[in-house]
Amino acid sequence: MLETLAVILVILWVLGLVSSYTMGGLIHLLLVIAIVVILVRVIQGRRV
Repeated sequence: MLETLAVILVILWVLGLVSSYTMGGLIHLLLVIAIVVILVRVIQGRRV
């Protein structure tokens, strides 16, 4: 589920870059959240 959410956030970020720069701050915040989620998932996967 976390990977799906991360993919959706990355897609929204790319669409934000293509469409306009007015929501740029929010879109980049979503990108940072997606990267953090992916990193947490990878770290948890290595521990088990």
